[in-house]
Amino acid sequence: VQLQASGGGLVQAGGSLRVSCAASGGTFSSYAMGWFRQAPGKEREFVAAIGSLRYYADSVKGRFTISRDDAKNTVYLQMNSPTPEDTAVYYCAAGNIYTMRSRANAGGYNYWGQGTQVTVSS
Repeated sequence: VQLQASGGGLVQAGGSLRVSCAASGGTFSSYAMGWFRQAPGKEREFVAAIGSLRYYADSVKGRFTISRDDAKNTVYLQMNSPTPEDTAVYYCAAGNIYTMRSRANAGGYNYWGQGTQVTVSS
């Protein structure tokens, strides 16, 4: 499975931005999809995941929405009301939906995209 993230850029605090991740190869519907992010000097952290259910980190709950379009083999992350603390490189990831134990654990994902930079200005 190859993942290609896109849609990152510069956004003002309080605005909105949607990042996308297109998958190729494999059977998209059999994968749980996740978004992680890594800010400079910080470890990679879980943001959101979607399989049959949606999961969110507390820091983004109520502001970000993850969705998927299996017909387009694409997962989205809609970011509303971002803050400068959301500035990071955002990575999409795919893991086996049937065997993954924790959607929030990066180790459960087998495939990773290259990342897309999101910068939130104050």
